[in-house]
Amino acid sequence: MLDSDVAKLYHYPTKRINESVSRNIERFPEEFCFQLTEKDLVNLRSQIATSSLQDNYGGRRYFPYVFTEQGVAMLSGLLKNKTAIQVSINIMNAFVAMRKFILSNAHIFEKLNQHELKLIQHEESIGELFNEFQKEEDFKQKIFFKGQIYDAYAVLVDIIKEANKRLVIIDNYFDNTLLDLLTKKKKEVNVLIIGYKGLTKLDIEKFNKQYPLLEVKGSDEFHDRFIIVDNETIYHLGSSLKDLGKKCFGITKIDEVEYKERLNKIIMQNKSAVKI
Repeated sequence: MLDSDVAKLYHYPTKRINESVSRNIERFPEEFCFQLTEKDLVNLRSQIATSSLQDNYGGRRYFPYVFTEQGVAMLSGLLKNKTAIQVSINIMNAFVAMRKFILSNAHIFEKLNQHELKLIQHEESIGELFNEFQKEEDFKQKIFFKGQIYDAYAVLVDIIKEANKRLVIIDNYFDNTLLDLLTKKKKEVNVLIIGYKGLTKLDIEKFNKQYPLLEVKGSDEFHDRFIIVDNETIYHLGSSLKDLGKKCFGITKIDEVEYKERLNKIIMQNKSAVKI
């Protein structure tokens, strides 16, 4: 409430109201009473379609004060006229009545809290379900036709983003296109590329300065292309990564445990692999 409105409530001059605050300033912290700034007053005038603010404060030498409900209640104990005393009594009665109402209806408030909690839980469940619908369906096999360059690129990016620790990419013919894909990996993921042709030592050094850690090795053990995610999920690719979408090719997810174990064994123990 503005100080002028509080003055009307207690039948006191506005000046006396503000003097009571000044003399008892320790009783009026900022959450009880504060003074408007020029900006606050301009905003208030623009929001209230009345000239009363201009009439009341146009000739003032100071900006008006504003009282919260705590400040109004505090004033009732300081002012001494009959109106102030009656307001103080009414406030106390209101507090007592409110406390009785809360105590007598505690079970209702408890039920409301329980219903609110259930609503929150339902909202969370709906959110999780919506997120599941948003996810692209897990695939066993995808086929891309000539010209589907972006679609193939997007799927490969999703596969790379799956990795949390390690990526192994087997492709005998790769180039800097593969590095562009690998910029999408998680920061902590280490990458091993097995293949003969593609990157120079300078390419690898520059990439590692920003997206560590990349290692490249050569091997004569592989004809086809594979991507292995966290030593667990294996994808077989029918095309080199540099040729995505240029011709019809497929990507197949391999689930057989035997193949996973044998392929990982070749990668981890292949003595013919040499660092490029």
